[in-house]
Amino acid sequence: MKLFKNKGLVLAGIIIIGFSFWGFEKISDKDFNIIKNLDVFYSLFREVNLFYVDDTDPEKLIETGINSMLESLDPYTVYIPESKMDDFSFMTTGKYGGIGSLIRKSGDYVMIAEPYEGSPSALSGLRAGDLIISVDNYSTKGQELSIISEKLKGDPNTEVRLVIQKPGSKKQEKITLIRKEIQIDNVSYSGMLAEKTGYIMLSNFTLGASREVENAFVKLKSEGAEKLILDLRGNPGGLLIEAVRICNLFVPKGELIVSTRGKVKQWDQEYRTQSEPLDTEIPIIVLVNRASASASEIVSGALQDLDRAFIVGQRTFGKGLVQTTRELKYNGQLKVTTAKYYIPSGRCIQALDYSNRNEDGSVGHIPDSLISKYTTKNGRVVFDGGGVQPDLVDTSEELSQLSIQLYINNMFFDFATDYVVKNPVEPKLEGFAISESDYEKFKKFVISKGFDYQTQSEGKLNDLIKVAKSEKFYTEAEAEILALREKLKHDNDKDLDIFKTEIVSFLNEEIISRYYFQKGRIKLSVDDDKTIEKSLKLLSKDNELKEILSGI
Repeated sequence: MKLFKNKGLVLAGIIIIGFSFWGFEKISDKDFNIIKNLDVFYSLFREVNLFYVDDTDPEKLIETGINSMLESLDPYTVYIPESKMDDFSFMTTGKYGGIGSLIRKSGDYVMIAEPYEGSPSALSGLRAGDLIISVDNYSTKGQELSIISEKLKGDPNTEVRLVIQKPGSKKQEKITLIRKEIQIDNVSYSGMLAEKTGYIMLSNFTLGASREVENAFVKLKSEGAEKLILDLRGNPGGLLIEAVRICNLFVPKGELIVSTRGKVKQWDQEYRTQSEPLDTEIPIIVLVNRASASASEIVSGALQDLDRAFIVGQRTFGKGLVQTTRELKYNGQLKVTTAKYYIPSGRCIQALDYSNRNEDGSVGHIPDSLISKYTTKNGRVVFDGGGVQPDLVDTSEELSQLSIQLYINNMFFDFATDYVVKNPVEPKLEGFAISESDYEKFKKFVISKGFDYQTQSEGKLNDLIKVAKSEKFYTEAEAEILALREKLKHDNDKDLDIFKTEIVSFLNEEIISRYYFQKGRIKLSVDDDKTIEKSLKLLSKDNELKEILSGI
């Protein structure tokens, strides 16, 4: 620490000398304020390190200062130190070296949440629910998930030694895995649906996403696909250029897909399709929801603006900001927002206005008074000011509070783990569903775990009670409030019956994933997806869809 302080004093001397030479030149008020505040920051940093009552971590203080400064701009402008560059590379390439498994906390230890099909973890027999007791003799007990994740990662073809404990067993086993390069597919699933309709689920926009979509589409066409559903629900986005290339598969060469505009002119660019398309005629429905963001919004918004696809689902997230990476010293990088993007109609779909924060520092949505009307290529009316509004709004994805809480509290995951222990034989994927007796077992399982939850109505009522008590009105209204509480009171057993269909779907998907991995989960969910059902009905009315998109 003393060494760090001494280096800091030397650095300060250099900075101050630099400021003094700078002072010989005429500088603007803005430049002077920058110099002054940097000097104040260093002085404050030095005094805290010298005189604070307890030992300080200078590196952590600086990192906190950097992160707080960037957080005041927007959530996407971040500093990436050298130690985090592997994670950043994974976000853009979808590749990393490791055992190929999602992990999560389970009590004091770490647990396998989902091994990737064909990965070292899956091939070695690791399954969801297996506890990881140690990694290379390093105990996972009480450790942060991020620390264990880093220990599991490493260069391909290197060994990692695990001690694991299988569900339902007290025996600990030692296994050795060879790390491999793990490639996370952008196209999570593709296949044929009814009525000659192809389906592609795109989960990310890392490097090569457009090639994966192209390969999937060509295969579907060879299998007789005459219509297409492109599923972007839950896709957080990624590389802008991959979004442009995916649009290029379905629209003519030379078409404007997205443009970017920033404070610095070098970020003002237009991105047009560069190649001849695969198919400009096939009817397309794009599925989106609130978690579809960034590149997902470029694809859905551009295809909507060009009247090339019909959009179904929920209004998208509304991230219309573009980030660029800038190299920094000591192998770090700055990911900084440099521009906003605009889709073909000219609209920007950014939902939050980070440049004009509220007095309390919170960020507000673009006000309705500033939302503008635009038109698609064929004259259909669309709006900016917050995500892509679907052509058909569908709320089939809306979940009950009960299902959400069961998921958060790992009830589906833990029951599936018990189920597989008792049913080791692989069931048939097609049409898989748990039995009535299995659901009754799940209800008893939930009760045995002491699960309870609070409905939104109960939560709002509790907030009302707190306010009423603080304002001294509670006593006067106590009888009415207690009567309302009784009416709103939920019953776990009753609610498990009311939302049975929804809960059974979650259970089916979680259980089948233990036997058939992620593709099995997706296949089962697609077969039971109400939004896809509605989309298939729309595609069966091909002429009506063409009329809508033509602006007639």
